[in-house]
Amino acid sequence: QVRDRLKQQVVEMTEKFPGFRPGLAILQVGNRDDSNLYINMKLKAAAEIGISANHIKLPNTATEADVLKCIASLNSDPAVHGFIVQLPLDSDKPINTEKITNAVAPEKDVDGLSSINAGKLSRGDLGDCFIPCTPKGCMELIRQTGVQVAGKRAVVIGRSKIVGAPMHDLLLWNNATVTTCHSKTSTLAEEVGKADILVVAAGRAEMVKGEWIKPGAIVIDCGINHVPDSTKASGKRVVGDVAYSSAKEKASFITPVPGGVGPMTVAMLMQSTVESAQRFLEKFQPGKWTIQYNQLTLKIPVPSDIEISQSCMPKPIDQVAKEVGLFPDELELYGQTKAKVQLSVLKRLQNQPDGKYVVVTGITPTPLGEGKSTTTVGLVQALGAHLHQNVFACVRQPSQGPTFGIKGGAAGGGYCQVVPMEEFNLHLTGDIHAITAANNLVAAAIDARIFHELTQSDQALYNRLVPSVNGVRKFSDIQIRRLQKLGINKTDPMALTKEEVNAFVRLDIDPSTITWQRVLDTNDRFLRKITIGQSVTEKGFTRTAQFDITVSSEIMAVLALADGLDDMKKRFGRMVVASSKKGQPVTADDLGVTGALAVLMKDAVKPNLMQTLEGTPVFVHAGPFANIAHGNSSVLADKIALKLVGKDGFVVTEAGFGADIGMEKFFNIKCRYSGLRPHVVVLVATVRALKMHGGGPAVTAGVPLPKEYTEENLQLVAKGCSNLTKQIQNARMFGVPVVVAVNAFKTDTKAELALVVQHAKEAGAFDAVECTHWAEGGKGALALARAVQRASQAPSNFKFLYDVELPVVDKIRLIAQQVYGARDIELLPEAQEKVALYTKQGFGNLPICMAKTHLSLSHDPEQKGAPTGFVLPIRDIRASVGAGFLYPLVGTMSTMPGLPTRPCFYDIDLDPVSGEVNGLF
Repeated sequence: QVRDRLKQQVVEMTEKFPGFRPGLAILQVGNRDDSNLYINMKLKAAAEIGISANHIKLPNTATEADVLKCIASLNSDPAVHGFIVQLPLDSDKPINTEKITNAVAPEKDVDGLSSINAGKLSRGDLGDCFIPCTPKGCMELIRQTGVQVAGKRAVVIGRSKIVGAPMHDLLLWNNATVTTCHSKTSTLAEEVGKADILVVAAGRAEMVKGEWIKPGAIVIDCGINHVPDSTKASGKRVVGDVAYSSAKEKASFITPVPGGVGPMTVAMLMQSTVESAQRFLEKFQPGKWTIQYNQLTLKIPVPSDIEISQSCMPKPIDQVAKEVGLFPDELELYGQTKAKVQLSVLKRLQNQPDGKYVVVTGITPTPLGEGKSTTTVGLVQALGAHLHQNVFACVRQPSQGPTFGIKGGAAGGGYCQVVPMEEFNLHLTGDIHAITAANNLVAAAIDARIFHELTQSDQALYNRLVPSVNGVRKFSDIQIRRLQKLGINKTDPMALTKEEVNAFVRLDIDPSTITWQRVLDTNDRFLRKITIGQSVTEKGFTRTAQFDITVSSEIMAVLALADGLDDMKKRFGRMVVASSKKGQPVTADDLGVTGALAVLMKDAVKPNLMQTLEGTPVFVHAGPFANIAHGNSSVLADKIALKLVGKDGFVVTEAGFGADIGMEKFFNIKCRYSGLRPHVVVLVATVRALKMHGGGPAVTAGVPLPKEYTEENLQLVAKGCSNLTKQIQNARMFGVPVVVAVNAFKTDTKAELALVVQHAKEAGAFDAVECTHWAEGGKGALALARAVQRASQAPSNFKFLYDVELPVVDKIRLIAQQVYGARDIELLPEAQEKVALYTKQGFGNLPICMAKTHLSLSHDPEQKGAPTGFVLPIRDIRASVGAGFLYPLVGTMSTMPGLPTRPCFYDIDLDPVSGEVNGLF
């Protein structure tokens, strides 16, 4: 009956949670025959019920440390819900059994042998512990008799930790009057004669005689003993602790040996495992978050960002992870406030439905920015801490260049921040440093290869590329791939012809075609153009090169678009760094560096977990440039977050710059590669930016705003709404509902804000709301959160703007005309040559990533509003083949920013006593 009931429960579990099965682990030390027999019984029962059982067998040479290490691994394995150590431990080495049983996590200790479970049982906490399986089975047998335990006199013979002692506690808490007897009890027969319920676990063959037993008593015999029997082939037979033949004449119910308590013990082990799996699902299933939110203490005036951040006490990051359903073994802690998340969580949750996908973008901004990051954080704080929805923010990691340059940090602002903001804005977990190292390894490999090819013969190169080790020459895996690319299907280094050796060793890179630059995560204008190779050791092989900022590296774009470690490695291999003198693309794989790049980036590929001021979870991962790259955080972070929040939850991510740049690339590049489909666009607008688009004076960072921006001017706002209208149209062009978030500043008037809201609705927004989250935290974005909830229920008919199979020029023209409002495009000669080259090289079917100014819908940053009729000039086109896009260059731009006259670092300092970061990010 028990097994049938459990089998049905497992079926119901797997139907509700596809792919899930209760898991049981059995750890055995040694190879005792009796242990093997018992384990086989348990494995058979588990298979019958549908439990996934795993038998781990350590040799009898295992030490205590070996056993404890194995237990620690099983404790952290989320697929294991029940876990037993088979006793006795059959080892040649001394092992403390008590220490071993107590090492098993109490929530997985389905044998109920740990001190914590034993203590809870002795206290009567029966609903919060696991009960040893034999006593639990005995109680089930007693219940099956229909006899009420309460008020009965019970006698337990034996006081072991496995049966006697817990049986006493179990009967006691079921309201029986219990006496425990043992080998020293002088009046054993007399005590047995008083028992309405008798449980015997003494380990002595037939010690309890039938005449001792009270007529009508329930007798449970837990003993297993062997006595001589010449009639048996083995010369012995199994008997219990009770003389069965005489006892059955007086007992109303009695268990036989064998076949009584033994099978029930196994059944109870299965029941405890299923119960543990049910507890696990109640605690960790997506859609059932229980989060401790942080209460904000709002101040007027609003303090500086760093003051607010440091006044907050973040939760330990492992607590945040536990709250959102991540397991301990899926987390790599980097201190108390940040952690990396293993990609294995995607496999665990692969059958879970995704949540709602929301992208935050903005109108064409002023140089000061309009608060997309702040709005992203405010929205998730409102959805989570105030509306109690499962919600994740997924944001980019900022570069240290702007942090110490002119922009400052990017953790949000006011009472809507990712915290600790100084950790967020500085090294975080070292991802950007890993990208710097990986990028510069490629750069070093390029110049080294050119140098060695120029100074060595084919045979000398070959001897060094495929050296003889202990008399054996062997191609590495990456060299085999290069041979296959060349059409050479040989694996024996001695079998290549001279022509094949020449093709193999000569990349023949044309230095004038090198597109791969060195990078540094610091704004340093004097590295924009440099000469390398000036040392005498380079024998006069110099060339002009440059440094870019790290976040512009293609490796950053690959990190952001990869959907796993294997995909990232393949994308690294496809990265084109130059062309050969014959016009063939030269890749990172050709350089032999792909595997090394993957090793350098193996930790960076894991998303970083942080939290907001109000305690909602945040993934911070990747931060590609929003002009020469796609300007969005990682696909992996979004995918993991969408699984964790569950089908009714929300994932809010941010696209860089305005909707014409970051949002367009989010749709046409990120969503194309990820396969994810957005439900809502949140378009951030400000009165300040609309006044600029309406003809207001220039807005300059570090310079006080002109009075037009601090005094009411409805005419400027109304005229500037042309930009808002165009960006709403841009979002709706992709078939996604748009909610406009009007980010209110203290200088805005009610009339100005109302005008923007009205205009946005008239322009086709699903809704438009005023937001005050900067000053009020999540509370100030409640109206926005409710609007997003409603919009997420509206139809979303997402579609791409173009088919990637279209010719390169046609794709560029579609973006220019449909998104920017251009009349046409003009390709300058260099761009025309690149179109021909990339089409010939097979890259013509890649998506387009336009690199243009973010300060205008056009190519001219001085053209505000929604200009039309202009011709968009394309001066050049470059390829990020590994990342998977071509990026046309519109106008001129630098990939290495410079420092202003007064950089942000003037205001940054460290308190030498407390170690706290001071200053304004």
